[in-house]
Amino acid sequence: MRNLHPSAILLLLPAIGFAAPYIQILSPKPHQVIQRTGYLPNQSIEHAIGGRHLGRAMVPLSFRAPACSGDFAYRIISKEKFQAPNQPWIAFLAKKANELWESEIEIPAGGWYRLELRCATSTLAIESAVEPIGVGEVFLIAGQSNAGGYSDGRMLIDDPQQRVVAYNIKTGEWAVANDPQPNVGPGGTIWPPMCNALVSVLDVPIGMVNVAVDSTSSSQWLPGENLFPLLAEAARTIRQFRAVLWQQGESDVIRKTTTIDYVAHMKTIRTALENEAGVRAPWLLAKSTFHPTVYDDPVHEAQIRDAIDILWKTSGFLPGPDTDILGGSNRGGPHSRRHFTAEGQKHAGLMWFAVVWSELFCEQSRLSSGVTTALRFN
Repeated sequence: MRNLHPSAILLLLPAIGFAAPYIQILSPKPHQVIQRTGYLPNQSIEHAIGGRHLGRAMVPLSFRAPACSGDFAYRIISKEKFQAPNQPWIAFLAKKANELWESEIEIPAGGWYRLELRCATSTLAIESAVEPIGVGEVFLIAGQSNAGGYSDGRMLIDDPQQRVVAYNIKTGEWAVANDPQPNVGPGGTIWPPMCNALVSVLDVPIGMVNVAVDSTSSSQWLPGENLFPLLAEAARTIRQFRAVLWQQGESDVIRKTTTIDYVAHMKTIRTALENEAGVRAPWLLAKSTFHPTVYDDPVHEAQIRDAIDILWKTSGFLPGPDTDILGGSNRGGPHSRRHFTAEGQKHAGLMWFAVVWSELFCEQSRLSSGVTTALRFN
C-alpha cells in the first residue's frame, strides 16, 4: 500500500477494518440562525456610504475530527446564487475538550450560507460542510395560547429562500417555521405573518424559539415554578437573542391578578432569566387581555393593561403591540379554537412586525432607556 495515492488508501480503509478520517460538525446545525451584533440601521441601506453593513456574529463552532491535530480553516459560501465562488480558506484556532474541538468564527450577517471546514493532516485534507446557516435576528417567545399554536389558521413562511426558522427543544433541530410550530399547540400562530414582513425588509434570516404554554398565568413562569426552567433552557441553548416577545395576560384576568402583583411577577421573571442564562435582552410586552368568548371582565382586564403600561416605562421592558384592539372577525367564535382567526393572526403578526421594526430601525428611541439602544444596536 505504500505506493498508493492517499485518496486510494481512503477507499480501502473500510475494507480492511479502519474508519476513514472525517469531520463531524455538531454546531451550528442546519437551518440555524445566530444572533447578529454590530447592526447599524443607517448603514443597512442599499447605497450606504462605505458600503452596506448588516452586522456580524461570532459563531460558536463544535466538531469532531479524530484524525486532525490542528491546522483548521473555514470558508462560507452564499447560497443565494446557488454556486460556489472561489472563496479563500480562513485559518482558525480550536481547542480540544475530550473528543470535541471548539472555536468561534466570524460570519457576516446574511444567509443562507454553506459553512465548510477543513483540516490538513500529513497526507491529506479532510473537509466537511453544514448548510444552510444564517446570521440575523433571533427571538425568544413566551406567554400563553395567543403566543402558542391555538389559533385557527396554519400560517406559512412565504419568503422564497425560506429564511425564517424555529427551534425544536425536544429534537434540538431547526426547521422552516411553518405552522404548526414546534414546542407549542397544534394550531396556528401569529409569528409567520410577523416574520414574513420582517425578513423582507431586514434581508437577513430570522430564528424563533417559542416556549409559550396555553392557559398559563404570569405566576406560573416565576423562578421556582415549573415553567421557568423551560424558559431558561431555551435562553441558554440559543445563547444570544434580540429580545423576548411576551404575549400573555388572559389567565391573569381570570385569576384577578392585581396590577402590583403582575408588575412584580414580570420584573422577577426577567431578572431571573438574565441571571440564569447570562443574556441581557429586553422584553417586548403585548397587551393581551381580551378573550371575548371566555369572559367579559373589563375591570380585571384593565388591571393587567395598567400593569403593562407601568412595565413599558420600566428599564428592561419595551412596548409590544396592543392586540386587544383586534375584535370582531379577528377572533374565533365558540365553534373555533376561541383564539385568533386566520385574519386576526395576520393582523396581530403585522402589529408585532411594526413594533419590532420600529425598535430595530428608528433613529430616535420611543423610550429614553438605554435598554432600547441595546435592542437596536447590540
